This record gives sequence, C-alpha cells and structure tokens, in this order.
Amino acid sequence: VQLQASGGGLVPPGGSLRLSCAASGRPFGLYTIGWFRQAPGKEREWVSCYSTFDGLTIYSDSVKGRFTFSRDNAKNIMYLQMTSLRPDDTATYYCAAGATGLCGAEGMDYWGKGTQVTVSS
Repeated sequence: VQLQASGGGLVPPGGSLRLSCAASGRPFGLYTIGWFRQAPGKEREWVSCYSTFDGLTIYSDSVKGRFTFSRDNAKNIMYLQMTSLRPDDTATYYCAAGATGLCGAEGMDYWGKGTQVTVSS
C-alpha cells in the first residue's frame, strides 16, 4: 500500500484544515488506518485511528472534539478534518495503515510522506 498525505498549510489559530490521504494498492477496508503527527523536537504522536479490530474511530485527548476522522472506501481516501486549530497542533502530519488491528505506531505497516501543518498568526 502506498499512501500520500496532502492538504497541509499555514492557518491562523482557530482556523480549519482538511488533510487527505490517498492510498494505492490494496483497499483501505482491509487495514486499520490512522493519522499521526510529529512536531520539531518531539516524539511522534498518535492523533486518530479507525481500527478494523473493533470498527471504532478513536482520538487522542489533545484533539478530541476538534478533529474528525473519516474515510471513503470507494475512493481509497481518508480525511482528517481539523477545526479550532491551536499553535500546539503545528506538526508534520502522517497517515498510516496496518494489518495488525492495532492503532499505535507499532501496528502500522505503511506510512505516507508527511504534510506540514503550521498554526500561527
């Protein structure tokens, strides 16, 4: 599976962005899929994930209520709608997919190149 994230950019605090991740190869529906981010000088952080293990979409506490994960299996694309953005959301965002059913980075087998999100006035 090849993944390509897009949609990043510069946005003021309180603004919104929608990230997309297009997959080629095998269908999305076969994989647990998720979004991660990494800010400069910090470790990679899990943001949101849909697990094939239990069929649930989950969010980290830092983005819950502000970010929404969705996917279009027919188009093999997943999205991360981000609202009420804050400066601490600034990071490179990555999409990933895995066959283990686990939502953490350890459960992901495939990673896309990141897309930069900068929240600043």
